[in-house]
Amino acid sequence: MDRLFRVHPRPYYRVVFVAFFAGLFAFGLVGTSLAQTRAPHVLVLRVEGVINPVKERLVQRAIQRAENDGAALLVIELDTPGGLLDSTLKIVEAMLETSVPTVVFVSPRGAQATSAGTFITAAAHFAVMAPASNIGAATPVSGAGEDLPETLANKATNDAASKIRSIAQARGRNAAKLEEAVRQAASFTAMEAVELDVVDFIAEDLEDLLAQLDGQKVSTNSGTLTLDTRDLPVKRVNESFLDHFLEFISDPNVTFILITIGGLGLVIELFNPGLYVPGVVGVISLLLAYLALGNLPVNWAGVAFILLAIGLGVLETQVTGWGVLGVGAIASFLVGGLILFTQFGGRSPTLPPMSVNLWLLGGVVAVLALTLLFLLRVVYQTRAGEESKGPPSPVGQLGIVTMDLAPRGIVELASETWTAVSLDDTVIFAGESIIVIQRDGLVLTVARRPNNET
Repeated sequence: MDRLFRVHPRPYYRVVFVAFFAGLFAFGLVGTSLAQTRAPHVLVLRVEGVINPVKERLVQRAIQRAENDGAALLVIELDTPGGLLDSTLKIVEAMLETSVPTVVFVSPRGAQATSAGTFITAAAHFAVMAPASNIGAATPVSGAGEDLPETLANKATNDAASKIRSIAQARGRNAAKLEEAVRQAASFTAMEAVELDVVDFIAEDLEDLLAQLDGQKVSTNSGTLTLDTRDLPVKRVNESFLDHFLEFISDPNVTFILITIGGLGLVIELFNPGLYVPGVVGVISLLLAYLALGNLPVNWAGVAFILLAIGLGVLETQVTGWGVLGVGAIASFLVGGLILFTQFGGRSPTLPPMSVNLWLLGGVVAVLALTLLFLLRVVYQTRAGEESKGPPSPVGQLGIVTMDLAPRGIVELASETWTAVSLDDTVIFAGESIIVIQRDGLVLTVARRPNNET
């Protein structure tokens, strides 16, 4: 009996012994890894394209990593035509608050730091440009790129000018010239920017940049530092798959396509319950579009016009609109595409003109128009074709009113929707039963079903 309950401690001691030393070994590896991570290094981030919430999170993540990993320097290689003001200001705020020395390097050759890029470059501890690059041109314009009305232009310009002036003063740059970039759309080459004290110096590449920074003093939130960039290892912050995906769907043209597919899929599912595939594709597309619109200056009226156009188009195939609904669908879709990213009340002073590509818009409109015409032809042939080829005559069939006949409305016969008029112009309300008296093309003449009719 004692043998059944006897505990042999030796195997357990062995387990504890192995676990203890394994833990020490793992801690040693982790400690070594942390020590290596926190060793002085240069952290480099590449930022290209429009400044939006995706770029904002990327820069903030790089700053946080530089602070946590003990980076000696954070270099942002910048090439941008501009971006959203909110994202720009959040990036500027993070750069002004960090204790890690920051460098904005407008590169490679031919790169630009216009509009939002001017604000971000001015906010760095060191502003550096590659040869043949340019900076400036931050004057507020309309959503389509034209000048704003005078009153609105003055308000937007003064606000942007005060922001760039405060950034320049915080970093000891030429506030007057940076303000010119806002008030007069001034743009400067790399050499001009250095001469005017808009940026600090010109560097050929990252290696040249680090060589010129070695030994320079910089004043940070944690005090004055002397940079020692000789032989420092360089580590890069790479965009994640999610970052790349968000950038892709945040393209105005991709977003436009997602809205179109999403709206069409949902409407088809609503008119044909049980298909599932259009509904699933539609919901996913609209969710992706909604996610993308968070990174874009969207005009929600444009979204509404596009969804209305899709609804009108599908409705045209279900009832007899004599082409009016179809024409309305095409016109609504065209207007929606044109104003999708237009800001009528003004726009960000840092955002470049943004719109759906006109060739894409025209192509999609043409395809939708041809598809609608084809569907209408099929519907007409199905309902009004020859007796030998077409469906049985609806005369004498019973149905339900789905939209009040006063005297014109809509009825449903055998899961088909028809436009109908009531006999003798009597009013028949939705939900009442009717009987078809005659058919004239795609329009039925109906009467209220007698109570004894079965």
